[in-house]
Amino acid sequence: MDKQQNDQFKNRMGVFKNKGKDQDEMRRRRTEVTVELRKNKREETFLKRHDEDVDKQLTADNLALIVENAASEDQAVQLAAVQAARKLLSSDRNPPIDDLIQSGILPILVKCLEGTDNPSLQFEAAWALTNIASGTSRQTQAVVHAGAVPLFLKLLHSSSQNVCEQAVWALGNIIGDGPQLRDYVISLGVVQPLLSFINPEIPIGFLRNVTWVVVNLCRNKEPPPPQQTIKEILPALNILIHHQDTSILVDTVWALSYLTDGGNNNIQLVIDSGVVPKLIPLLSHKEVKVQTAALRAVGNIVTGTDDQTQVVLNCGALFHFPALLSHQKEKINKEAVWFLSNITAGNKQQVQAVIDAGLIPMIITQLTKGEFQTQKEAAWAISNLTISGSKQQVAYLVSEGVIHPFCNLLTCKDTQVIQVVLDGISNILNRAGEDVELVANMIEECGGLDKIEFLQNHENVEIYKLAYSIIERYFSEDDAEDPSLVPESTETEYAFDNNSTSEGGFRF
Repeated sequence: MDKQQNDQFKNRMGVFKNKGKDQDEMRRRRTEVTVELRKNKREETFLKRHDEDVDKQLTADNLALIVENAASEDQAVQLAAVQAARKLLSSDRNPPIDDLIQSGILPILVKCLEGTDNPSLQFEAAWALTNIASGTSRQTQAVVHAGAVPLFLKLLHSSSQNVCEQAVWALGNIIGDGPQLRDYVISLGVVQPLLSFINPEIPIGFLRNVTWVVVNLCRNKEPPPPQQTIKEILPALNILIHHQDTSILVDTVWALSYLTDGGNNNIQLVIDSGVVPKLIPLLSHKEVKVQTAALRAVGNIVTGTDDQTQVVLNCGALFHFPALLSHQKEKINKEAVWFLSNITAGNKQQVQAVIDAGLIPMIITQLTKGEFQTQKEAAWAISNLTISGSKQQVAYLVSEGVIHPFCNLLTCKDTQVIQVVLDGISNILNRAGEDVELVANMIEECGGLDKIEFLQNHENVEIYKLAYSIIERYFSEDDAEDPSLVPESTETEYAFDNNSTSEGGFRF
């Protein structure tokens, strides 16, 4: 900045205040999409069938013949044709879904679902439609528009278990397409018949399919599933969370993670169901997939209110975090620090719980040595503590050596991280009272002052304003103002406290 710009900026800084963050800013829900298997094609090997090899070379003539025979009055001819179509769709490489849709076979396959006197035909037709619905959204929609969904729902009551299971699979693919089709299938009454399959007699493979469909019912948060549906599903999840099968357990916990990602009302429904005490021990499960899902689910709960967060803490969640913060999987480390960043955004008692669990040094270690995304979460955890914590708690943070690794992040390219760190540094200095010079010296000695000075030229307005403010307030040689004498602040700023030892002070 030239001198004129600098003078103008100083004048603006006279009325500029760093805005305080509210809890919505400090507590952060995940925004990225977790990539999970929403649709499944049924493979030929599922029932260990040993069908003869099928010629995958599809021509217009033999496709036309398949369609013609699929509509035959001769049941044997019809079954063979539908089975041929199903085998084409079971191809691992580029199944000719569009060719079959364009052939006009969809209405014929849907009509075959009605043949209650021929379960084999129902099964083959349902299997073919399942594989079509495993494709793109447009292909799934084609199955729906052909009128398949009401018939699949009827097949849930079939006396043939194979037909029931195939209907479940098909509905799972349709529900997995997105919230619109999910809510459409829910509106037709899928939930209760689906949940009725969860019983001790159900074969394990069938139960895995049912659980996968339940996950798809819980997925998507724009909008989330209807609250009545959530209330109906939660008792089933409370049962399934005790299951010994890893696949079922992983899907159950992911279902809970999706539900808790739908806002505070949904979080409360999950809490009220009584499942949280069963969820917490899974943070130390031997299977990493279970740990990952459990960590996401409890992490979503602590994005809620202080009271909702406290439920998780009351169940002893922090006991599991030393192992999670030192886990061999970096993704677990990152998720664990994200979880803790939402705890340090809470009240002083919740901040103290993190301190008492001995987790602050481990967060600082991740701030120092973790991969960048983990460092980013650690920066949030530290910065949140400087806002939510007491003077004594912030002093403890400084005494544990946070300044140096915190300042090192000021050279990263992520503007959000830089702003979070600058906020944290400003808050620490603001809380230091008569020890402000000691903290300022620590920042200067580790090279932090040079980095802050450099940021006064940053292209981001908020960053250069905050950097300028920190320099002017705490490092300006011609500034004779004693920070400890600054009047008490508004609600959005912290007050300087002359009695710096009233809450433990900044004694190092």
